[in-house]
Amino acid sequence: MTDTVTPFSAGDFDYDFWKDSEKRAGWDDLEPGEVVESRPITISKDIIQRYARSIGDLNPLYFDEDYAKSTRFGGLISPPSIHALFLFACTTHDHFMRTPGTVNMGQNWWIHEPVRPGDTVSLVARCLDKLIRKGHTFAIHDNVFRNQHGKVVCAGRGWTMRPY
Repeated sequence: MTDTVTPFSAGDFDYDFWKDSEKRAGWDDLEPGEVVESRPITISKDIIQRYARSIGDLNPLYFDEDYAKSTRFGGLISPPSIHALFLFACTTHDHFMRTPGTVNMGQNWWIHEPVRPGDTVSLVARCLDKLIRKGHTFAIHDNVFRNQHGKVVCAGRGWTMRPY
């Protein structure tokens, strides 16, 4: 993992899904247990609110600072599903999860701490195992997101069907 903290903005996404696709890890390249490089990102109030609007969740915990301060959270937080955005924001376009032809077959996520405006989130991602079933290649992977205090904010495990 790099030490550089990247302020995150919507412009950080490269929308050309095929860019440098030949450089991305295929199934044969995945090494179980190997931690994949990622980059920490700082989450702004704007990103939280744009994400919440994009999923149609207008909960005042994400928008109304006075209301959010009066709750057990003590301030604005992000929607719990924002970790999906983090997976792509913390990884570069050559990360194995972005390989064209990869299909998400299922996942489980555990939310531990709310993410707040100004938090810096880091990712530790790794392939845990890979296998072949009925002629298809699969990877089992886990992702752990931590905030700037080292606290786990979200952890998950999933399956992906991989291209050869």
